[in-house]
Amino acid sequence: MNINNFKRIVFKFGTNVLRNEDKEISLSRIYSFIEDISKLQKQGKEVIIITSGAVGLGSKRLNIDSKVSLSVKQACAAVGQCQLMSIYEDGFNKYSINTAQILLTEDDFSNRVKYLSINNVLNTLLSLNVIPVINQNDTVSTTELEEAGNPLYGVSFSDNDKLSALVASKLDADLLVILSDIEGLYDKNPKENSDAKLIPEVKKMTKEIESCASSASSGGRGGMITKLEAAKVVTHSGGYVVIANGKSPQIIKRLFSGEKTGTLFYPVEQMSQKRRWIAYATNISGQIIVNEGAKKAVIEENKSLLAIGILKINGKFNRGDVVSIVDENKKEFARGIANYSSQDCKKIIGVHSENIYDILGHKNYDAVITKDNIAIL
Repeated sequence: MNINNFKRIVFKFGTNVLRNEDKEISLSRIYSFIEDISKLQKQGKEVIIITSGAVGLGSKRLNIDSKVSLSVKQACAAVGQCQLMSIYEDGFNKYSINTAQILLTEDDFSNRVKYLSINNVLNTLLSLNVIPVINQNDTVSTTELEEAGNPLYGVSFSDNDKLSALVASKLDADLLVILSDIEGLYDKNPKENSDAKLIPEVKKMTKEIESCASSASSGGRGGMITKLEAAKVVTHSGGYVVIANGKSPQIIKRLFSGEKTGTLFYPVEQMSQKRRWIAYATNISGQIIVNEGAKKAVIEENKSLLAIGILKINGKFNRGDVVSIVDENKKEFARGIANYSSQDCKKIIGVHSENIYDILGHKNYDAVITKDNIAIL
């Protein structure tokens, strides 16, 4: 597979890649990225950058521990983002390439109107030969900075690995390149096992592949687990993913010269744009537990989710919210847009569709979630 043939490419730079051993900004490495990306753009490729590092750079600049409190992390993000963006702008300016800063929050994805507008903005910038430089807006969005409080509540993205995947998916990018401080996906954690072997290609995301992931890296908020989640999103959108070592000299140049390095993930069956949004880009407000018959009908027979197959409702959600659909073993297998609120759903658990009106006094749909609004995970 020659990735040099791809036209629309998203690069994601992790915190540890942007810093040296002293946790200072690694200007030589960043400028090397900028030089190689500039060459790609001048070859006619469309490039988007997802960058981490604002909190880390800000805490170093202020000489404080960003782990002290959430407000300190937000302050570090504000200071670090200025430093980060000035470096990208200055670097690309030397090659006469314009950049644009875009700071996103989870609401920009969970709200479908905003989600669709992201596509227009980014496509317009690309048409103007501008390189969008994107980061999560940690100064106003605390989702990525703090621990999740409610296990039933899921956000569209909680790290820049997932953010890069959502952007790549929304833009129908050909390739997502995730540059981290590890060579790629190994069959076991290489930091703990000297005999760990690099997996050069992944053609299908299996349970065995997912079990190879390790925990988050020091300094960043991601890890191989979040990178595999990102790979799932992009490959289900028809794109390829490369995970490679961003600290390796001239890694971008080598990748696009055909060198086999890192781990390459191949695309699988492609979801529609709407189902991608349901599956990956939305905040999850609640949970619907269903019986085996309902699970089979949804997965194998492509049917809607009916009230008669529901066993329990967890969390609080409104009509139109995206909810998680789980089986009797509490394993999530799908997500969908609810036609009824959690309050109404609780009243019609196990009820035949023809009896919904008698119980609620109104009837939106026969199904709690219609099949066109269900995304199988």
